[in-house]
Amino acid sequence: MFEKWRIKEHMEVSNFEGQHVGTVDDVDDGQIKLTKSDSMDDMHHFLSMEDVEKVEDNRVYLKQDARIPEGLGNKATEAA
Repeated sequence: MFEKWRIKEHMEVSNFEGQHVGTVDDVDDGQIKLTKSDSMDDMHHFLSMEDVEKVEDNRVYLKQDARIPEGLGNKATEAA
């Protein structure tokens, strides 16, 4: 089990394979708020703390079955 307090602003969020999903903007009420700059719609998206597998090497890793909102990740790659 990971310690929720270890998740901090500006940490990278990755899926279970280690691919970039987003960057932490804030943590509030059991949710991780991601920065707008990592979304294709320029809106904040949220992830549940329940979807976090571990926090390691200044990175948040999500569980394999985590619900990841559509359009997150490297905008430049997805828009191309």
